[in-house]
Amino acid sequence: MTSPTRTELTQLEPGVVATPFRNVANPNQNASGSIHDQATATKLGFRGGTVAGSNHMDLFAPLAAKAFGRAWWETGSLSLYFRNATIDREPVSARMKVPPRGEDVQTDVWMNREDGMLVCEGTMAVGNTGEPTALQRLDMDAIDATGVRILEKLHAGDIIPESGVVYSQKQQEERLNIMTEPMDWYSGDSPWGGPVVTPAGYVGLLYGQAIRSLRLSIGSVVGLFGAIEIRNVNGPLLVDTPYVVHGKILSVGQSPKTEFFWYETYADDTSGKRIAEHRMLLRFMKASSPLWAE
Repeated sequence: MTSPTRTELTQLEPGVVATPFRNVANPNQNASGSIHDQATATKLGFRGGTVAGSNHMDLFAPLAAKAFGRAWWETGSLSLYFRNATIDREPVSARMKVPPRGEDVQTDVWMNREDGMLVCEGTMAVGNTGEPTALQRLDMDAIDATGVRILEKLHAGDIIPESGVVYSQKQQEERLNIMTEPMDWYSGDSPWGGPVVTPAGYVGLLYGQAIRSLRLSIGSVVGLFGAIEIRNVNGPLLVDTPYVVHGKILSVGQSPKTEFFWYETYADDTSGKRIAEHRMLLRFMKASSPLWAE
C-alpha cells in the first residue's frame, strides 16, 4: 500500500525535514473556565486560549510515515515535552532529524512557531530501540510530593481502574474536520482493516474516562497538558473498536506555578492483548485554586 499521507515535506538543512507551517485550531475555545478559553487563559498569564498539545501531535504523523512507514503504527512512539503554548490557528511546523533506515530506531523531533519559538520537543521511534524515550528519561522517583494541596488525595502508585472505551466514528469525523494533515487511513480502509485513530485521538481515548474519574477528587481548577507520549505496542488503535483502558499514577509534585502528576494508561483489546500505551504530565494552575489564594 502506498503512503497514507499527501503532506509535502521540506528539507530545512541536511538531515532535517519539516512539514509546512499549519494553522492548528483551538476547537475548545468556547469551553468556559478552561485553559482553552480566552478569558480564563489571559487571567492566568497566557497570551490567549491555548491549543491543546494533543492537537499538535497529528502534525507529526507525516514525519512518522516518511521515516518508518506503516511500522510506526504497529510499534512506534511519539514522546513530546511541551515548552510554549500556542493560540488558535497560530502557524506551527513539525520537524524531524531524519533517522537511519532500520527496524529499531529513535530520532529527535520538535515543533516551531513561525518566529522560531519552540513549541515542543522530544523523540519519535519505532520498534525496540533499547533507548528511553524523551519522557522515559525522567526520574519519577526523584519527584517530591511534599506540600501539594490541589493533588493531596493522589499518590504515586495509585491505580487508575479499568474502563471500557470506544473511539467512535463521530469522534473521528470531528477530528478530521479540524485537523491539517488528513491521511487515507483515517477515513477509509487501512492495512489493519478499518480506519486508524489519529495521534490526537489516541490521547483522547487513553486519557478519557480513566482521568475524568480522578478529576472528581481534584475539584474545579484549571489544568493543561505538560507532556504526552503515545506508544504502539501491537497497534494501531482502530475506530469503533472496543478497548479496556487502565493505568497508574507515576508521581505527584509541584513547581512554582503548578501542581502536577505523571501517569500512564494502557489500552488492551477485549482478549487482553496490549495495543497501545500513553504517558502524560498533567499540570494544574495554582493561581486557579483557592487552596493557593495567598
